[in-house]
Amino acid sequence: MYRSIRFLLLVVFMAAGRLSLFAADVDITAYGAVGNGTTLNTDAIQKAIDACYKSGGGKVVIPTGVFLTGTIALNDNITLELKKGAVLLGSTDVNDYKNLDPFVDGLGISVGWALVVAVDKKNVGIEGEGLIDGQGSKLKAQQILTDTRPESQRWGRRPFLLRVVRCQNVSVTGVTLNYSAAWTSHYFQCKQVNIKNVKIVSRGVAHNDGMDIDGCQDVTINDCDVVSGDDALCFKTTSSKMACKDIVISGLRLKSGQGAIKIGTESMAPFENISISQCYIYDTTNGGIKLLSVDGARINNINISDITMVEVKTPILIRLGARLSVFRKDQDTQQAIGALENVTIRNIKAKAADNAQLMPPSGILITGIPDHPIKNLVLENIEINLAGGGTNENARQVVPEAIDKYPEVKTFGPLVPAYGVWARHVDGLKLKNVKFTLSHNDLRPAFICEDGKNIELNSWVIPETTSAQAIIRLENVARAHINNNTVSGSANAFVLVEGKASQDIHILKNKLSGISKKVELSADLKAGTAISDHD
Repeated sequence: MYRSIRFLLLVVFMAAGRLSLFAADVDITAYGAVGNGTTLNTDAIQKAIDACYKSGGGKVVIPTGVFLTGTIALNDNITLELKKGAVLLGSTDVNDYKNLDPFVDGLGISVGWALVVAVDKKNVGIEGEGLIDGQGSKLKAQQILTDTRPESQRWGRRPFLLRVVRCQNVSVTGVTLNYSAAWTSHYFQCKQVNIKNVKIVSRGVAHNDGMDIDGCQDVTINDCDVVSGDDALCFKTTSSKMACKDIVISGLRLKSGQGAIKIGTESMAPFENISISQCYIYDTTNGGIKLLSVDGARINNINISDITMVEVKTPILIRLGARLSVFRKDQDTQQAIGALENVTIRNIKAKAADNAQLMPPSGILITGIPDHPIKNLVLENIEINLAGGGTNENARQVVPEAIDKYPEVKTFGPLVPAYGVWARHVDGLKLKNVKFTLSHNDLRPAFICEDGKNIELNSWVIPETTSAQAIIRLENVARAHINNNTVSGSANAFVLVEGKASQDIHILKNKLSGISKKVELSADLKAGTAISDHD
């Protein structure tokens, strides 16, 4: 018995020693890497990764220095550690990059080349105080010397900075990701992803997305700082086979040349159970919060809260459409029209940019398509400062349906007829504690709803305007409650009701001053429409 116990202990100690040995750090310079910024180290770094993997995994260390490289591929149980002062510098020659998982993006371009990549791996990570620099502008300048295709086609050949594909247990912490030649970081169909204290500065060429979370599950992102030329934080589903769900995000600082927080545009599989909170968005030129299902996805159970925006063009865009693109044509087929429902956005403070995509600017655009309304959307505790400047003519602007078009704010231009909230094809829209302020008079309504059901406006604070036709306009709206709102200024009517389908409108306990009529009905409604007015 004693000898058996001694043998068992010896085996345990030997196993522990082997695990400790296998987890030893591997320095890339031991495999010939030179940190002088000019020697191409792709093979040396890959040899270090492969050796670490064969010995059981561990850390592959990038020491202080500038290490030029093309594509390097991580393996199971590998963490790439960038020491303080370490720079992993991307080659400016597109031929130094590989595409280990090709696909087509939302614009129809073949993409997928990358600098650092992991495909079908477990337990992979990147950490440390160093940085990865893709030299995007220099790579583009070098590429166009020999690639004579139009820019709209050739950009896809440029590499992403980081791609993590179908991996499990992924950690990216502490590092800085700079100047990608395309998307900065793309996580596709991964599970158990943790991203923390990452800084991204990626501008200078087109398509510089910051973080793309594509069909991933069980994701946390905390305390990151993103400055991106394109979308800063973007959720995608470029495949119909895996939903983007169970995601918690907080503490992000975002600056974007496009959208700061975006779900879609690529949107084949569902987006579900996503929570985003405590984010600061600034100097963003094409939308603060954008929720877009246009390729068949169901967007469901999304909660966005406690967001501050400063100098953001069009704070909120919510769109259900029917573009119905396919991005992996050898693996997928076109989906049916999706759904957008059960979304709550609350505690939003925004200073909208005076110069916006749509002029004069508007705060919130919400639109489904005929027979496919956006359902059960709640906007609560919303405060937006806007430039104003709309005219009576602007108040009657007809907005294109654009059913199968790319879902962008400018798609619905040149302007929308409400300065505050314009909503179309909605069912179950609730707007509570909404406050707008205007720098200039605006003759457009604060709220317009076209083709709506079960609409609630409660406890709005509507700024002083003069000479508007109406503060609120309802067109073909059934079952609306407009209660406890405070209106300053003057207008011909508080609520203008139009459209033969309008009925069951309740207007209760509103504080009005300077309003000629509480309710005005269009000529085709003056007989028989149920209107309840108890102010």
